Amino acid sequence: MARPRSFDEDRLLTGAMHVFRRQGFAASSVRDLEEATGMTSGSLYNSYRDKRGLFAAASAHYSRTVLARRIEDHAPEGAGVAGLRRLFLSLLREPDGGSSGCLITNSAVEFGREDQPRFVTEGFAVLRECFADRLEGADTEAVALLALYQGILVLIRAGYDKAALEAMITYHFETLEKRHGC
Repeated sequence: MARPRSFDEDRLLTGAMHVFRRQGFAASSVRDLEEATGMTSGSLYNSYRDKRGLFAAASAHYSRTVLARRIEDHAPEGAGVAGLRRLFLSLLREPDGGSSGCLITNSAVEFGREDQPRFVTEGFAVLRECFADRLEGADTEAVALLALYQGILVLIRAGYDKAALEAMITYHFETLEKRHGC
């Protein structure tokens, strides 16, 4: 019979999530993960089998705690185009002031299409569905917003000027609001 886990799994997954988000899967060493989680490699492997297992758990944690919370905080159901604007603007203001970008976006770029983790596809689907819902079913516009959202995250990660991105988001949503009669 397996022993029950005696550690704070949310804290561990948050630490691992930040390492993977900043460094990517391939560049994250076991030592980096030990330091970020406070766990030994043996404990990490015992709990998650291998680095990929920890990455899968940290990615699921990201989807639940970062992506879902960001949508709920800025663009909950019924928020319409105004909620989407808040969601996009929130990308420019990371809680720690950093620019690690999005684990979904970073992983999509790192893994490419061949070895892409399922959480990437699922994250894109969650965003597209959110955008389509807030735009009242405009799927083509939802896909365009998904591309814009992901592009903004790549530019943030690359250190692009956030004031210029904010101006672009404002311009885009003013146009979108006119088209949707907001």
